[in-house]
Amino acid sequence: MKDFRLYDITDFVLDEDFIRWVQQNRPEDNQFWNNWLRQHPEKHLAVAEARRIIDSIRMEASTIPEAEVEQEIDKLLQTIGTTPVIPIQRSATRRKWWYAAAIAVLCISATWYFMQRPKPRQYVYANMVMAKQLIEHANTSTETETFSLPDGSVLTLAPNSRVSYAHSFDSSATRDVYLLGEAFFNVSKNPERPFRVFANEIVAKVLGTSFTVRSFENDTTIRVIVRTGKVSVYAQSDKPASKQDGEIILTPNQQLVYEKTYQKFQKVLLENPAIIVAPPLEQAMVYEEAPLEKVFNDLSKVYGINIVCDSEMLSNCTVTADLKNEPFYRKLDLICRAIGARYELIDGQVVIQGAGC
Repeated sequence: MKDFRLYDITDFVLDEDFIRWVQQNRPEDNQFWNNWLRQHPEKHLAVAEARRIIDSIRMEASTIPEAEVEQEIDKLLQTIGTTPVIPIQRSATRRKWWYAAAIAVLCISATWYFMQRPKPRQYVYANMVMAKQLIEHANTSTETETFSLPDGSVLTLAPNSRVSYAHSFDSSATRDVYLLGEAFFNVSKNPERPFRVFANEIVAKVLGTSFTVRSFENDTTIRVIVRTGKVSVYAQSDKPASKQDGEIILTPNQQLVYEKTYQKFQKVLLENPAIIVAPPLEQAMVYEEAPLEKVFNDLSKVYGINIVCDSEMLSNCTVTADLKNEPFYRKLDLICRAIGARYELIDGQVVIQGAGC
């Protein structure tokens, strides 16, 4: 039994069942692939690109004389080290070898061409048999591209990345975007329609926030980095409606690292947390014998990071320090030095450890 969930673009292009669906458009095949795509929306981009490649092969085959095709395939087989049989009469096996070899070469050249050739900033996938057609945005430049989605959300797409989404989000209960590569999302708030990003094996779900998703096909990890608000992340195999242990909640200055090989999540703080509040509060972080609880509360508000400590043990501690304009971890170092404590980063939060003042 084939597990199409594990297929990439090349696997789809070389699969006989997939080729038959694209070329023959049989009702039973349409029904199967429509249902499968609804269950695995993260594969929309790979399927669409594979369809485009197969259609390109068929178009090229119709315009090139058969003798020329046979001559070029013989050269190809010799190049890859396969001894060709004198083509008195083509066998089914030889036909399959020729077709597979031609597809393999076209996959390589088409991938290069797809990344290099200029594209319109926005176009609709042609011949995509899905529940609804999607708009694709592909960034083949060396600079980021910023544009608006149908709901007013703003997306900044990194180079060599692409996203697809519906023409309108009004007809569905969720606002779904499918990503290959890296993008920063500034999502407009709409509590009635959650915003979801499908990135290979994971889904990031929000109501209104700003965050980055990095999910290139050849990377061993997928990363979700939150700037503001909260983001719920879960694996494709999990049910988003249920509050399972597999669902991870991220808050500002946290990132989730998903290891593809082991299918494991790890929540960590960013190496350089950013301020998420207006500058005046951060500028006011100059303390003279201030209670430790107030200092930690201010720090947590400025960066949106949870700081865990034993309030009773440290209740008598005070801090005298100028913390304005200092990076987050420098602030922590100064505070801990003043009270004789230390800190650890555990599960995306700060844990203060010490004997007390």
